Amino acid sequence: MPDPTPLNETIRPLTESEFTKISRLAHEKFGLELKPEKYELVTARLGKKVRAAGCRSYQEYYKRVVEDQTGEALIELIDALATNFTNFLREPAHFDFLLKEVLPTCTARDRLSIWSAACSTGEEPYTIAFSVLEALGGVERPQLRVVATDISSRALAEAQRGVYPAAKLETLSPAWLRAYFLRGSGKWDGWYRVKPEVARRIEFRRLNLIEGFSHPEPFRVIFCRNVMIYFDKATQRKLVERLAASLEPGGYLFIGHSESLTGIDHPLSYIRPTIYRKGGR
Repeated sequence: MPDPTPLNETIRPLTESEFTKISRLAHEKFGLELKPEKYELVTARLGKKVRAAGCRSYQEYYKRVVEDQTGEALIELIDALATNFTNFLREPAHFDFLLKEVLPTCTARDRLSIWSAACSTGEEPYTIAFSVLEALGGVERPQLRVVATDISSRALAEAQRGVYPAAKLETLSPAWLRAYFLRGSGKWDGWYRVKPEVARRIEFRRLNLIEGFSHPEPFRVIFCRNVMIYFDKATQRKLVERLAASLEPGGYLFIGHSESLTGIDHPLSYIRPTIYRKGGR
């Protein structure tokens, strides 16, 4: 493994041609659209990677990434560029709709499958699980299956741990904290861990949304929020087609509050802002 670049040695500034190469790679492999105004972001986030790899320039780092046969360097690059901001009950209108409009129609089902398609550090899929347990009174019917995927290995590792500081849980009610979390003590004072009986309902896996994907069964609900804002229109269209194909008839797609399917051909019906439904009952 190469030695990190010494702190007193600076790496060469990111050039326009290097930025273009990195942007093309991110778009080709991950669908990420890095516009020129993202220059400073790329410089800041990849600078540490360049230095840690023992490189003196972004060009040298780029070469190492594309030549790495294991693919690990590419994953590290996207981990650095991806924005993993999230929190519990983010965009609460979606969870209100889930509780009041969707889940009451699911009580007679034997199985309920929901997909968190960009789960980041886990707050979204855990909130989904809490909502279902809240609506169904903690009963085992229907059997809940939450699939949580993300492109970032780093974010997934944090999600699987299910451990969060108290400040992250301020949007949750005291009742939910008691019902779904274990409170830490000693050196873990001020931290909370999702209870194992809740965590085991969630299946975490790494998935690149711009690549082909399939699931053994369709989903009643898919959350794919604040992801498409990073994609161009062509990539958005392909993704929405795949998401729609992964929904069961009558299933719902939730997208981010800053996103819209306007101008994208798709087979879904508009229900309200950021909520769409696949035809059927």
